[in-house]
Amino acid sequence: MIRIENLSEARWPEVWLILQPIFRAGETYPQAMNTTEAEARDYWMNPPLQSYVAVKDGAVLGVFYLKPNQPGLGAHVCNAGYAVSPEARGQGVGGLMCEWSQKEALRLGYLAMQYNLVVSTNEVAVALWQRHGFAIVGRLTKAFRHKRLGLVDAFVMYKEL
Repeated sequence: MIRIENLSEARWPEVWLILQPIFRAGETYPQAMNTTEAEARDYWMNPPLQSYVAVKDGAVLGVFYLKPNQPGLGAHVCNAGYAVSPEARGQGVGGLMCEWSQKEALRLGYLAMQYNLVVSTNEVAVALWQRHGFAIVGRLTKAFRHKRLGLVDAFVMYKEL
């Protein structure tokens, strides 16, 4: 059974093993491909983010965060980012984290979720978010510098909770 827990310092090395190849691939995340472990750790471990891991049989299968999408008067909408280990892809981990994060967002007082930069060529993620009720509310033309494909579009996706 997969359980969700807060990301702890002890889990960080496993999380970095998931994030590093995703960043280096330059296909789905906006972080620089040469993001250092220290930079990634600072981003994923420090407020205003609240970070979580999906764990099964003691191993981290995925990681995600929730944070206000904007300060002040826009802080009732949260932003989230997800990553799944290569070994766990296609096993429902991303969907589980998406569903759990929506419930957690409500518990934390958020009224909606917004994904600011879903790379249009990441068809698996786009379809997953749509299955979980997110709508494409905007297309950002050539907003992502894909490592292999060059400039590609990105979507803004949104869901009221």
